Amino acid sequence: MVFAIPVQVVALLPDGSALVEMDRDRCRVSLVLVDDVGVGDYVIVHVGHAICRLDPEEAERMLRLFSEFDPE
Repeated sequence: MVFAIPVQVVALLPDGSALVEMDRDRCRVSLVLVDDVGVGDYVIVHVGHAICRLDPEEAERMLRLFSEFDPE
């Protein structure tokens, strides 16, 4: 099973990628598959690529659900 996680864009980089943050961890993702992404937007990331943009309410709802998941 594969999870695609919502993350927030914290910086746009000049090479068509972005710096995103989740739980204070940051990483670089490609934006080549999604148009009109800006700082503060939420995107779904899968295998290092943003695959869609989410509205903030949906992203927050998904993050709350993920935080309730306990794999033990």
